[in-house]
Amino acid sequence: MPRPTGRVLTLLELLQSGGTRTVAELADRLGVEGRTVRRYVNHLIDFDVPVESVRGRYGGYRMAPGYRLPPLMFNDDEALAVLLGLITGWAAGPATAERTAGETATAKIRRVLPKHLAHRLDTLLETLAFTDESRSLDAPAPDAGLLLTLADAVRHHRPVSIRYADRHGLPSERTLHPYGIVAHAGRWYVTGQDPRIGEDRTFRLDRIADARTLPGSFEPPPDPDPAERLLTGFATADYRHEVTVRIHGTVEQIRAHLPAGVALLEEAPSPAGATPPTTECWRRVDLRVERLDWLPPVLASLDRPFAIEHPDELRDLVAAFARRLTSYAAAED
Repeated sequence: MPRPTGRVLTLLELLQSGGTRTVAELADRLGVEGRTVRRYVNHLIDFDVPVESVRGRYGGYRMAPGYRLPPLMFNDDEALAVLLGLITGWAAGPATAERTAGETATAKIRRVLPKHLAHRLDTLLETLAFTDESRSLDAPAPDAGLLLTLADAVRHHRPVSIRYADRHGLPSERTLHPYGIVAHAGRWYVTGQDPRIGEDRTFRLDRIADARTLPGSFEPPPDPDPAERLLTGFATADYRHEVTVRIHGTVEQIRAHLPAGVALLEEAPSPAGATPPTTECWRRVDLRVERLDWLPPVLASLDRPFAIEHPDELRDLVAAFARRLTSYAAAED
């Protein structure tokens, strides 16, 4: 569901409060342009909400006299889609007016849900985590039943059996001790431990065909932090090349180009202890990548001193990239 969902609901509430609202007033309250207000009004009309257009100097929009919004009757899939659409629009971002509107709309929908569904959705919301790269999450929400099953297993520490297809499409059945559900870079994941091998695993929800809760329970680690485990898993995945680079800069400067889901960052200690993240110093960066050719432009964009420890192939690629840039700069029109 798109991010404007919260604004459409806010528009509905403003019109429900009575009177005629000008386009300028509505645009100001919603933080959008006038033409966007008109588009939102059309959305309401498409849902059979009788919004009337009032002409004249003090014209605008109003609700048809005598109209009252009927009670919201959502099934599980509909309620989940609405709430996830609202939450993914603001949960990972900083405090803004749009975030406040999204939180308000979420709370209002939550209050009118049946108790059994509200309880299950509360369980889901408590188990969701968002990485810094989830702010532009635009992937469709996963199946409601799958999400609710996994969320219940996370909250009550119950093992689950999942039918999963890997990136090559090969199916398998896995057992997982789930720690949490994470939104990252346009996708949804569940993280946890594979009890058969005693190692952490991450599974994309769009590749899970089915999940069912198994008997028994498990003891989660003291601080499972699903988002951190997801990012660490990505950075240490079994890819073709292992890369180690030392970069002189602050954590912020390096992370702007090599985020946690791509690289592990080892901060060099100072004589007095740990080096502050805002201090420029040499820091070791480890990556595992399938291809090396995208790294030279990234290292150049850092605009920081760096040294490649291995592999030698990356040194050759960086040198070739530098020669190309030099030839482009020297070329005459």
